[in-house]
Amino acid sequence: MKIIWHGHSCFTVETGGYSVVFDPYADGSVPGCRPLHLTADAVYCSHEHQDHNARQTVTLSGRDCPVQVETIAAYHDDRLGLLRGKNTIHILSAEGLRLVHLGDLGHRLKGKALDAVKGADALLIPVGGYYTIDAPTAKAVADTVGARVVIPMHYRLGGMGFDVIGTLDAFTALCDDVKHYEGNTLALGADTPAQTAVLTYGG
Repeated sequence: MKIIWHGHSCFTVETGGYSVVFDPYADGSVPGCRPLHLTADAVYCSHEHQDHNARQTVTLSGRDCPVQVETIAAYHDDRLGLLRGKNTIHILSAEGLRLVHLGDLGHRLKGKALDAVKGADALLIPVGGYYTIDAPTAKAVADTVGARVVIPMHYRLGGMGFDVIGTLDAFTALCDDVKHYEGNTLALGADTPAQTAVLTYGG
């Protein structure tokens, strides 16, 4: 399974000859992020904000996509959606692996939501705060979920990301298993070691 980061919270996951895009952003909606021009078999959005719901940036193949993607209802804030509305967690299952994209999660997980994602092989987690959980809360969520590979997203780094959100190093400073990748792609397999994987935007 190949995980490709396009910046912000947008990823392509390639598996079994098919590809799925999560949370594409609209052109100009995220400072420092280049316009998206993607092709995939399916696209999923965690919520209807323009930095996560730009389905028009993804050209769909038109073929049926057999990749299994489950959804879990969550919130964009810690007040049951009162501030920013609802958020959808997506769980992709393929090749005997489970990948979880948390979208703009705004609270800690518990109950059925936590049970559904616990022990995932990969966890794509927002860490920047303000609009989502912040770095310390993200670390607590990641520890509770217990995913083998944790990939931070939705943070500020250099000229990329919103001014009001936190930096990547605020999160990685809390982790003792950080691995930096020169590119924006991670190959996930059953033997991929446990790590906090930092992908390089535009790599």
